[in-house]
Amino acid sequence: MTESIWRKSTYSGDNDNCVEVAHEAPSIVRVRDTKDHTQGELTATPAAWAAFTAFAGAHTV
Repeated sequence: MTESIWRKSTYSGDNDNCVEVAHEAPSIVRVRDTKDHTQGELTATPAAWAAFTAFAGAHTV
């Protein structure tokens, strides 16, 4: 099993509420808190992650 390559999500912005994303092609997207990796991670399909980020981007304040 290869190690995931994590990157800060572009949706995190410039504040302290950051998440990291790892794309496990072709079927899994993993998301975790940048500051606290002990809290576990969320997994989603690429389609579900795309729908979530589209929704979040359209509803930012």
